[in-house]
Amino acid sequence: MSFENNIPEGWIDTTLGEVCDKMYSGGTPSTKREDYYGGDIPWIRTQEVKFNYILDAEIKITDLGLKNSSARYIPKNTIIIAMYGNSAGRVAYSKIEATTNQACCNFVSDKDECVPSFVYFNLLGRYKEIEGKANGAAQQNLSVGVLKELSINLPPLPEQKAIAKVLTAFDDKIELLQAQNKTLENMAQTIFKEWFGKYQIGDELPEGWRVRELRDLAEKISKGTTPRKNDVQGKENTIFFLKVKDISDDGLISNKNLALIPKEVHRNQLKRSILESNDILFSIAGTIGRVAILHEELNDCNCNQAIAFIRLKNKNEFLEYVHLWIKSKEIQTEINSSIVQGVQANVSLTVLGDLKIILPSDSTMLRWKGIIKPIYNKIYNNNNQIKSLTKTRDNLLPKLMSGQVRVNNIKQTADA
Repeated sequence: MSFENNIPEGWIDTTLGEVCDKMYSGGTPSTKREDYYGGDIPWIRTQEVKFNYILDAEIKITDLGLKNSSARYIPKNTIIIAMYGNSAGRVAYSKIEATTNQACCNFVSDKDECVPSFVYFNLLGRYKEIEGKANGAAQQNLSVGVLKELSINLPPLPEQKAIAKVLTAFDDKIELLQAQNKTLENMAQTIFKEWFGKYQIGDELPEGWRVRELRDLAEKISKGTTPRKNDVQGKENTIFFLKVKDISDDGLISNKNLALIPKEVHRNQLKRSILESNDILFSIAGTIGRVAILHEELNDCNCNQAIAFIRLKNKNEFLEYVHLWIKSKEIQTEINSSIVQGVQANVSLTVLGDLKIILPSDSTMLRWKGIIKPIYNKIYNNNNQIKSLTKTRDNLLPKLMSGQVRVNNIKQTADA
């Protein structure tokens, strides 16, 4: 294999701007007009851009909202890059026609030059590079001009299609497992509601049932902090450091692109927020209400001040119960009613500790756990498969994009 300018013969070195037909941001319909929302047009925000396929959007706008804003339709197969804040540099690939807010930069590829999914995968593997081009004091942001100048190496179209097909095979398996988990999570929440949802605080409870505060079940309720620059400067970063953006709305903690801090800072200045397996994490600032269970591969990591953690005294008995309870609509609503508005919306640890929880009798809990534990085990196993597939794909991605590995050499991987 011969190379020219460090890329294989036949490949070209170009820029993102050169291979896109269109490149534009979106807009936000006025929030003062209720008739602009509640329609059937998907409207994507930066928090939904997280190295993923866009299959739907949480918020829908109306034709009137679209007409009276700078939002515009993006076609299927549009590549989306988040431009502002903590999401800056994240990439998504829209499989639907949709609209976006102004913090998303949308790239419509020239299909005569490039395969859209190939471009998406190329950018997916370059998050740190793209994030590093953001600037701004109060809030990091990327400009359309900077994104247009991103370099990209393009093989001939047939090889682009072959590379995209290999990587898509991994993503299809990941997507299937994620869909299974969504079904399992909904099933668990439904079972929880059927068993325990008919009782409210103040109701007469069955024999053996009781009301406690969350702090009564916890060994510790605390939160993290952000280390000072002077403490980390010049030191090797080896310990995972979680932020709210690392927790998905579905409660999956992504190991991709986690921040790192020095071990000595973790053990000393941040020792009060060293996390343990099966801690329940709850986002208490900015995006409030995300819930996750910290699994063993992230044992002995740390987190910032926007994440609270609940360490139960008896994890074996109460972990799944408290996890589903704090995710329930009723408790999320109660917590949201206690949000303090400041520079950043937040919820205090006291509010969490004060939450009253109805506990069933020991015999009821035992029967319920016999049903719910296999569901959690299946979700856990699926998540492990997702992480394994993601790691394999991410290791393969830069080798494919550089031409170090050619598709013919990995046919068995593609067919697996």
